[in-house]
Parts: sequence; structure tokens; C-alpha cells
Amino acid sequence: MEEDSKIEDKINNIEKYLEELPNIVPAEFEEYRTNFAKKAACERCAEIIIEAVADLAFLVIKKKNLKVPEEDKEAFEILAGEKIITNEIASRFREAKGMRNILAHEYGKVDDAIVFHAVSEELVKDSRAFIDAVNKILGERKVDKAGDEED
Repeated sequence: MEEDSKIEDKINNIEKYLEELPNIVPAEFEEYRTNFAKKAACERCAEIIIEAVADLAFLVIKKKNLKVPEEDKEAFEILAGEKIITNEIASRFREAKGMRNILAHEYGKVDDAIVFHAVSEELVKDSRAFIDAVNKILGERKVDKAGDEED
């Protein structure tokens, strides 16, 4: 059950950042592009969320005794192959992982428009879909802040 605790901790960590991201993302791209502090905060938050989702993927793979991937991006393919997540979510997180590597390691020029779109439109929704899929396969029920089970 130690793995369940690690999975729960990882989900809680991701949720904390998912709750904060909308508060720091500017409403307009121009503000994102020109406000260094907001841009840096969004990029760092995205890095943390994406890396934590990849960690969560590995924890699920370990719990389910699936083939251990050689690289992070492959973890999403394995989970999609096992029908734990959809192919669409797997594809989006493979792309997100590539973006995260560019942000973290400066492997290439950062495209502000792509990052802004990701943090303002996709990352929260995709991360929540990933967490919901993990909760579903683990047999856990989503619980709201008041402690009541949601349908």
C-alpha cells in the first residue's frame, strides 16, 4: 500500500499546482509575452506539473506491474496501451513532456504562443483527465473538498 500513498501524494502535489496555475496565467497573450515575472511563473508551474504527471505515470506503471519504460514519454504510451489513459491524453503528455524539456533545459527556442496556449487552455484540463483516469483504475472515488463523494 506504500505505492498507493505515493500515488496519492503525487496527485495532491499536482492538484496544488493545478489550482494555482489559473491564478497566475494572464488573460491575454500580450501580457504573458511582455510580463517576465508572470511568464517565468507560468513556465515553472508548467514544468512542475508536467514532471509530476510523468512521475505519476511511472508510479501507476509500477503499481500495475507493467513494462518499465526507458524514457518518460514512453510511460504515456504504455498507459494508453493498457487502456488506463486515452491515446489522446497520452499524445498530449508526450508533447507536453517535450515542451517541458525545452523549458527546463533550453534545448531549443521557447515558443511563447505554444506555452501560453498550453498553460491557459490545455494543461489543467489534461492533467485533471489524467488524474481522473488514474483514480478510476485504482478504484478510488473522487471526493470534493467537503469530504462528500461525487458521482
